[in-house]
Amino acid sequence: MIEVENLTKYYGNLRAIENVTFRVEKGEVVGFLGPNGSGKTTTMRILTCFMPASSGRATVAGYDVFTQSLDVRRHIGYMPESVPLYTEMKVTSYLKYVSKIRKIPRTQRNSRIDAVLEACGLTHMRNRIIGQLSKGYRQRVGLAQALIHNPDVLILDEPTIGLDPKQIVEIRELIKEFGKEHTILLSTHILPEASMICGRIIVINNGSIAGSITLSDGRIKSIQSREGETTTLGESEKLYVEARAPAEYFIAAVSSIPHVINVQVAKQNGDNYPQFYIDYELNTDIREELSNVIINKGWELLEMRPVEMTLEEVFLRLTTEQQESENTEGQEG
Repeated sequence: MIEVENLTKYYGNLRAIENVTFRVEKGEVVGFLGPNGSGKTTTMRILTCFMPASSGRATVAGYDVFTQSLDVRRHIGYMPESVPLYTEMKVTSYLKYVSKIRKIPRTQRNSRIDAVLEACGLTHMRNRIIGQLSKGYRQRVGLAQALIHNPDVLILDEPTIGLDPKQIVEIRELIKEFGKEHTILLSTHILPEASMICGRIIVINNGSIAGSITLSDGRIKSIQSREGETTTLGESEKLYVEARAPAEYFIAAVSSIPHVINVQVAKQNGDNYPQFYIDYELNTDIREELSNVIINKGWELLEMRPVEMTLEEVFLRLTTEQQESENTEGQEG
C-alpha cells in the first residue's frame, strides 16, 4: 500500500533524511517512531505530496508520489501535526467545505459528514464553532477531515501531541478503530503510544531507518535491524534469579530441570550473590521446581521475577547499532 525506496531530502546542505526505505502493507497500522528532528515529518510530507524529495521513489496505493500526486491525494487522508482548521467555522460547515474540495458528489456529502461525525465522536458538536472546542475535539475534527473521502490510507503526524491524558486515550481508541478499515501510518515520538496502537513500528533516527519492531498484543514479537537481520522473541520465557549459590553448581542443577533451555550468569557480585537468566519453554512454569532445587541444595533464593525486553530497550538497541554502523561506514569512506 505504501512503498518507499532510498528516499532522500536535503534542505540546501542540510540532510533531513537519507536512503529511507520501508513498506506498509494493506491493512497494517504502522508506527513511525523517532525522536524530534529525526525525519518523521519530512517523510510524511513527501508521502502526502506536500514536498518533493531530492532523490528516491515512493508510491501510495500503487501511484507514484512525484508523477501522480493527484491520484495519491485521492487515496490518502492526511492529518498534519498542526491541523489547519478554520476556527471561525462551525464543524459541519468546515466538513462541507472539505468535502467540496475533495470533490465528493453533492448527493453523498451529507451522508459522509454524518458518518465521520459519528466515527469521530463529534455528532453532538456538529454545530459548534471550531475555535470554541477543546484541543481534543479539534483533533477529532482533524481526523474527520482526513476521513471525509473514505481514503484507503491514513497518514497521521503526531495525532496526540499537546493533549491531556484523557484526550490521548480517546484519540488512541479512535485510531485503533479506524485501523480496522484503513491502512494507517502514524508518526510519534511516544513509545507507549506506538505499542498500544500499532502492529509494527519503523524506527527512524538521525534521518535514516534504524530498524523495525513487530508487536503482538503490545508485546514485542520480533526485531529487524537496519541490515535486515531478524531476531524473533517470544519463542521462550525468561526468568531473572538472584541466589546465594556457587554459579557453576547452580547452572548444572537448574539445567537439569525439565523445560529449561538455557541458564547463564547475568552478573557475578563480589559477595557471591550471582544473578542468572533462565530461559525455558513457552506455556510451562518452572518456578516451583526451581525453588525446590534451590532449597534442597541448601542455597538461598533472594529474588525471582520474569524478564521481558521493553520497547525502550529495543529502541535504544536499534538506534545505538545504527549509529555504530554509520560511524564505521564513515571511517571506511
